[in-house]
Amino acid sequence: MTAPGRTTSRAAALRHLLDRPELSFLMEAHNGLSAKLVERAGFEGIWASGLSIAAALGVRDSNEASWTQVLEVAEFMSDATRIPILLDGDTGYGNFNSVRRLVRKLEQRGVAGVCVEDKLFPKMNSFVRGGAQPLADAEEFAGKIGAAKSAQHDPDFVVVARTEALIAGQGLAEALRRAELYRCAGADAILVHSARSDADEVRAFKAEWGDRLPVVIVPTKYYRTPTEVFAEDGFSTVVWANHLMRSALRAMQITASTIFAEQHLRNVEGAVAPLAEVFEIQGEDELAEAEQRWLPQRNTPRR
Repeated sequence: MTAPGRTTSRAAALRHLLDRPELSFLMEAHNGLSAKLVERAGFEGIWASGLSIAAALGVRDSNEASWTQVLEVAEFMSDATRIPILLDGDTGYGNFNSVRRLVRKLEQRGVAGVCVEDKLFPKMNSFVRGGAQPLADAEEFAGKIGAAKSAQHDPDFVVVARTEALIAGQGLAEALRRAELYRCAGADAILVHSARSDADEVRAFKAEWGDRLPVVIVPTKYYRTPTEVFAEDGFSTVVWANHLMRSALRAMQITASTIFAEQHLRNVEGAVAPLAEVFEIQGEDELAEAEQRWLPQRNTPRR
């Protein structure tokens, strides 16, 4: 049985990005507006970042936003765009049963896939407090991946298994052991994460792992590594994981501070987007055309 609507084509598009031989890129978004900007910039897929969504909601990246609140944000992003979305699903918001329901709800909203990480619920961001975080039992997490795959209706819906073994300091062998368990459980790709300032850990993982499954990486910390290196090593996908949220944060800080200090708008108006651009991105022209088509045209009132 295939889920109705747009999920099929978007999920197939995401699967193509992960499986194709050339390097793919997913750009972070955290609401409908940023998702539209990602699509307009030319990216072929969106990373719905848990960190960025939490930050935009004003809470910590520790599952303080409920899974239904995250789901609502993802739905707005899906409605606003046509390219596939891979949701950063944290730990799956609970046990295997929570993940099954999450997958069904994501499919209903046109989200193409979910990435689930092998930490404990509630999770903590990988770069907080030195990464000293307990991992989930690997066999239990493999069951969670299997449950996620069993819950999908669209055969192209993507489940990415993310191992935090390197973040937790458990080493390459443990990262490989866990990834293999998750592969056998049915994962469509492996995301291997590292907090080092160089890419040595993830490159060593890819060299040992080979081509058993596509490997996704998030070079937030090892951003100095040339992207050509990732392509040469045969990685599947690079996720630019939080940069729209961080750039928006900096811009808003500057604008708010300037207006507060100067108590006028003369020095900020030229640095912010014009309202006409906001209305254009929102689709105001389409609404005006629809009103002409669907609203009755009233006659001019008699005097």
